[in-house]
Amino acid sequence: MNLNSLLHARADAGNPVRVGVIGAGKFGSMFLSQALHHPGFHVVGVADLNPATAEKALLNTGWPKERITRHSAAKALNKGMTFVTDDALSLIEHGGLEVVVEATGIPEVGIKHALAAFRRGRHVVMVNVEADVLAGPLLARKAAEMEVVYSMAYGDQPSLICQQVDWARTIGLEVVAAGKGTLYMPEFHASTPDTVWSHYGLTPERAKESGMNAKMFNSFLDGTKSGIEMAAVANATGLTPAPHGLDFPAVPVDELASTLIPKEAGGQLHHKGQVEVISSRERSGEDLENDLRWGVYVVFEAPTDYVKRCFSDYGMITDAGGGYSALWRPYHLIGLELGVSVAYAAILKQPTGASTQFVGDVAACAKRDLRAGEELDGEGGFTVWGKLMPATDSLRTKALPIGLAQKIKLKRPIKQGAIVTWDDVDQDRTDATYQFRREMEAQFGPAPKTPAGAPPATPGAASGGGTASGPTKPKDNQVAAARN
Repeated sequence: MNLNSLLHARADAGNPVRVGVIGAGKFGSMFLSQALHHPGFHVVGVADLNPATAEKALLNTGWPKERITRHSAAKALNKGMTFVTDDALSLIEHGGLEVVVEATGIPEVGIKHALAAFRRGRHVVMVNVEADVLAGPLLARKAAEMEVVYSMAYGDQPSLICQQVDWARTIGLEVVAAGKGTLYMPEFHASTPDTVWSHYGLTPERAKESGMNAKMFNSFLDGTKSGIEMAAVANATGLTPAPHGLDFPAVPVDELASTLIPKEAGGQLHHKGQVEVISSRERSGEDLENDLRWGVYVVFEAPTDYVKRCFSDYGMITDAGGGYSALWRPYHLIGLELGVSVAYAAILKQPTGASTQFVGDVAACAKRDLRAGEELDGEGGFTVWGKLMPATDSLRTKALPIGLAQKIKLKRPIKQGAIVTWDDVDQDRTDATYQFRREMEAQFGPAPKTPAGAPPATPGAASGGGTASGPTKPKDNQVAAARN
């Protein structure tokens, strides 16, 4: 609770936390808007494929023009300025940088930038949750080997959920469910960039004027982003998805404790210790009152009758039996809160959540009947959406991760609603991102079954995750996870 004073101490010592931001989109811009107002941060550089976009982001968020330079990162470092560039790798390499904020949203790019940052001794705050879900556990291990921090982005929902889960476990409560809210209807899974804006009540013209990206916003609507974010939470906490994925039940906040509990206790969960996303709209189309569309929640169970009485004594909302209760946060401030992760990494040398096990995965699922020879267009596109799966099931069925379902051709037709598998696509097996993902699966996937009569296999770090049958106790931190 003293991050602010620690940041001010760094500023007073003339040694602010020096940050490089890669990706000047909405998330990166929101961080820039706040970093400007704290002397404990010095944004040394902002990298974007279009430097004009980066400069515009700085100016739009209030940065004085005289503090922006295109000359060099060295000048920015020495003069307290911010360097704008299109060369992210060069920015990562520059001396004096402590923390890299990766906010591109492109999995293969995020992995490349993170590995470069680790080699250079930089901490990484991975806003790019797509990269994290594709290979986060292996990225966390690589970071630990280099004695740097790999962290989820505070302000984004996965990190906030991890914080709630950690709070509950720290005070001795069993976490029954955790997740977030969203606007969901079953037909949204078929949404495309051509149909997305009507669901938001916008015209394409209005969205274009506001600089809104159709594919990105469609990924929030079609269920992909929900699956990605819950896989990240699962991989950081050991909570597990239901075998069939997300149900998106419509639940107001005052019914969290009576609904998101196991079926045998009168609720709707498949099992205790589950990740789930709740909808702010009934299937009938009626919007809920007291919804959690923008927030996050955790449901927990009292371990004793004494604690149940405490729940009652202090007015907590519980289920009918009084043993389950919930806390929630109605909003998340996205990039405006990212400074918490940057400060944690640089000053406390801790992540605000990190994927250290392979529990949840997100598979490419056909939005419509797909033809042989068609090219998949990835997250938020016209061809596939991302479905949450237990990692054991995705590996068993050879499911194609949504993070690799981009610019890849189908070898055979796929029916609407079917999971696309590795056998269905022409995959370049020399691709670095493909190989990194396969390395992650080998190290963190379930240990192979031992044939009858053979000596038992020696479990290694590859078995360091939970399974679909239940949660795995999380490691104390990512360094311990990597070294156990």
